[in-house]
Amino acid sequence: MSSVNNKITEILGTKYPLIQGGMANIGTGAFAAAVSNAGALGLIAAGGMDTAALKKNIDECRSLTDKPFGVNIMLMNPEAAQMAQLVIDEHIPVVTTGAGNPARFIPAWKAAGIRVLPVVPSVALGIRLERAGVDALIVEGAESGGHIGELTTMALVPQVVDAVDIPVIAAGGIADGRQLLAAFALGAGGVQVGTCLLVSEECPIHENYKQAVLNARDTDTTVTGRIAGVPVRILKNKMAREYIRREKEGADKMELEQYTLGSLRRAVFDGDVDNGSLMAGQVAGMCNRIRPISEVIEDLFAGYASVYQSLPPKLSE
Repeated sequence: MSSVNNKITEILGTKYPLIQGGMANIGTGAFAAAVSNAGALGLIAAGGMDTAALKKNIDECRSLTDKPFGVNIMLMNPEAAQMAQLVIDEHIPVVTTGAGNPARFIPAWKAAGIRVLPVVPSVALGIRLERAGVDALIVEGAESGGHIGELTTMALVPQVVDAVDIPVIAAGGIADGRQLLAAFALGAGGVQVGTCLLVSEECPIHENYKQAVLNARDTDTTVTGRIAGVPVRILKNKMAREYIRREKEGADKMELEQYTLGSLRRAVFDGDVDNGSLMAGQVAGMCNRIRPISEVIEDLFAGYASVYQSLPPKLSE
């Protein structure tokens, strides 16, 4: 791998330059430990937790792995400030952030020796956060599942790479070796993946949710909340269709929240594939078998190497 890839593994302390996405209600301590044991960086997703639950999951993760792991903090969480302090107290090596600008927490995290990797959907935010002192940027395209921006991975990653001098990690639309190679070709030094891990043996989502991902085709995701400015990519189902219909009819925010309130938990824990929010990226159509996390990750990098070797000779040769 290139020196950039080596830089990412140095930052993460991992075998592979790969991070598990911070998936709320899914990224438990046990799941993060399984990812870390497979050679990548597992993340405890604090988005669906309070501070006490985050502490419990950190303890659980530590009991299951001696490898590095991280915590993802959703900055909209009402307890984000308490969680920001907890990761310092717990000596967490890596923190990723989403849904906002983490600038107010960065000095304290850096003073504690924490590696800070925010998720960014635009060049402008990437530049601001580089100036704030982050270690790398997770640049997420609209192909991703869950909360998304408007730019695609193919368009956004090289623009951020050209605008900053710190490593970039590509996220969105990565589920096999071809896409991994493309991310590296765009200038990324590593990747963050989520959807392809939903169908792993260790993923704690309800079997109904897992089966919905397995059954998904290329056109089976949609985006709710575009009109309201809060786009979220999910699998098409009854809830998604009704939400989009009412959104187009001009329903207010309060009415639309009735569709989404608790919907992710209904999908993850109850297996409600009709009314739950089945967050998944556009690569869901490629995720069609259940395997151990270690096999998913190993195949990504083996596929990358195979595709790289099969590329046509350089034009200059």
